[in-house]
Amino acid sequence: MRRMGRRLRLLVSVVDRDEALEALTGGADIVDVKNPVEGSLGASLPRMIRAVREAVPPGTAEVSATIGDLPDLPGTASLAALGAAACGVDYVKAGLYGVRAPERALHLLREVCRAVKEYRPSVKVVGAGYADFRAAGSLDPMELPRLAHKSGADIIMIDTKAKPGCKVFDHMAEHELRRFVDEASGLGLQAALAGSLSSEDVERVWRLGARIIGVRGAACSGDDRLGGRVRSDRVAVLRRRVEECAGERP
Repeated sequence: MRRMGRRLRLLVSVVDRDEALEALTGGADIVDVKNPVEGSLGASLPRMIRAVREAVPPGTAEVSATIGDLPDLPGTASLAALGAAACGVDYVKAGLYGVRAPERALHLLREVCRAVKEYRPSVKVVGAGYADFRAAGSLDPMELPRLAHKSGADIIMIDTKAKPGCKVFDHMAEHELRRFVDEASGLGLQAALAGSLSSEDVERVWRLGARIIGVRGAACSGDDRLGGRVRSDRVAVLRRRVEECAGERP
């Protein structure tokens, strides 16, 4: 049975202003600026982030920016986070790639949160881990709910490091993902899932209880996250699937 009224939000990752407008036209809730050439959560240029922020009017969609698949360098990470916040985004997303030990991850994420919140408390911080953490040599994402809560972050995400290829579901079982979502909710955090997801995965993500689904390849021509371009018609397909999950359409 479907749970009525719980809304899943659609995050579409874009590389520039034109893609942002396509995502907005298609119905994205969150326009996420990143540079996929630099990695799963590759950071974009400040001028690109500002251009997207200017192209997305307040009240239409929110804007987020990734700051990279971060090494264990809290100073670098916090300075990047402050830079992204200064570009006017609503969310700053940090990939905890180069940290394996929970205490190091906590230190890095806490410094990111401090830099962002001292600049503008309303900006939300997203701590992202990787479903393929064993192959990537990074933090077990099941540590994220506790660490994010302690650090002051607002949202936690599981993505995949290796792209294109296997989905988040190929690396983690549904019971693990459900526990991740439930623990996040219990600590007052929102949970997001990404990682080579398609329109066919929308309901699966919704049933797990996640609040945000993140996509890029599924929104691009040819399902190509690097060579393709975000297209409004492909975003609209995802938008319809999201709305159907919450019973917003007949």
